[in-house]
Amino acid sequence: MFEKVESLKVKFYDIEKQLADPEVISSRDLYKKITKEHSALAPIIEMYDLLKAAETELEDSLAEVRASKDAEMIELLKEDINSCKDRIENCSQDLKLLLLPKDPNDDKNVVIEVRAGAGGDEAALFGARLVRMYQMFADKNRWTIETITDSRNELGGVKEVVFTVIGHGAYSRFKYESGVHRVQRVPETESQGRIHTSTATVAVLPEVEDLDIDIQEKELKVDRYRSGGAGGQHVNKTESAIRITHLPTGIVVTCENERSQIKNHESALKVLKTRVFDHFETLKNKAMADGRRSQVGTGDRSERIRTYNFPQGRITDHRIGCTLYSLENFLDGNIEEMVNQLAVADQNAKLAMTE
Repeated sequence: MFEKVESLKVKFYDIEKQLADPEVISSRDLYKKITKEHSALAPIIEMYDLLKAAETELEDSLAEVRASKDAEMIELLKEDINSCKDRIENCSQDLKLLLLPKDPNDDKNVVIEVRAGAGGDEAALFGARLVRMYQMFADKNRWTIETITDSRNELGGVKEVVFTVIGHGAYSRFKYESGVHRVQRVPETESQGRIHTSTATVAVLPEVEDLDIDIQEKELKVDRYRSGGAGGQHVNKTESAIRITHLPTGIVVTCENERSQIKNHESALKVLKTRVFDHFETLKNKAMADGRRSQVGTGDRSERIRTYNFPQGRITDHRIGCTLYSLENFLDGNIEEMVNQLAVADQNAKLAMTE
């Protein structure tokens, strides 16, 4: 580990020299790229320096203990030695975490898809609560929400809702939400007070940039049709809704939320690229993922990840065994505590694989 950090330290100081170079400063793109590299390396170098300082202090204290004949001084030095050992252990652990490969998608925008699962209307209503929860969480983080598809039943329950959350680091906070979410509660229509179990499915995908995937026009089938909804002159006369089919995979995306056909086409194509990219990445990484499944799960949409129990007011995440007793607060978008615990569990699982 130390050899790796020493080489990173050389690179770090080289980057610092480049940042003072007038040619680099005058090139906006190059300066931005190098600044980003510098920011990524800075916390690693800082933690490494703290670790080396603690090691040096430990060596000095040990040398003083060996040379001293003063019992009181030796006791004081032993306290320093224990403190240094604790700092070394903590710095080493933090350094290992900083050296873990960063998920290249973490800084990206995210596409979230919520669909009703088993349970009829109750499942659809639960799906609507999840959509509201995620959008409130996005609002708390000052991220922007763009709706792609919003298909609901007459009760306001979700059939399918697809939306993009735009903001730095959005994917890093939402990525643990992929999977099957289960709800246990008494429906309003249940006269005998029996608890029903329903599910909703959540898919979380990093938004794909054009650099990530190349889709040829000949691979696409584009259909234009009239938007559904409340009616009115515009709905009746204009074919603004878009359905795009990726012929090689059969993946279909529809968008009818905007009155502009061009905007609907742009939004649908953006989501289509994201789904197609995810499809091929899943196929490519399946064998590898089977061999290194992490503690927080695969993120597969078929995996039951969490239960929302209304009678007991609790949320339990089955991947890490975490239970919180603040259900209504959680559903109001205050999911930060759970997200943090999932991130820590993910880091620990990755650390275990490196040891």
